[in-house]
Amino acid sequence: MKNNKKRKSKESGNGNGTSAQMVHVKFSHPVAGTVAIAGTFNDWRPEATPMVSSGDGCWLKDLALKPGTYEYLFVADGEWLCDPLATETVPNPFGGRNSVLTVSAHDAK
Repeated sequence: MKNNKKRKSKESGNGNGTSAQMVHVKFSHPVAGTVAIAGTFNDWRPEATPMVSSGDGCWLKDLALKPGTYEYLFVADGEWLCDPLATETVPNPFGGRNSVLTVSAHDAK
């Protein structure tokens, strides 16, 4: 993820004082016709979170996420790809790696 801009969301949290915040996601793929993001935040369903092209191969999405650690991958034209800008990755059960995003609790206050 590039330039993770974290802002409070107007959505309320889960009742324990934590609220979701907006995380700005960017991905570059100059030839993709479609790009989505799939991860633990959407049950690994790329169709649930399509990204929007801003032109020149740049894809954008804002995610409302509660504090926690999330694994994710980009899906470009059906191909599952690790985020080249992720600062952390973990092995996945398919022999590849998942990107990791951590949303800090203090960021959501």
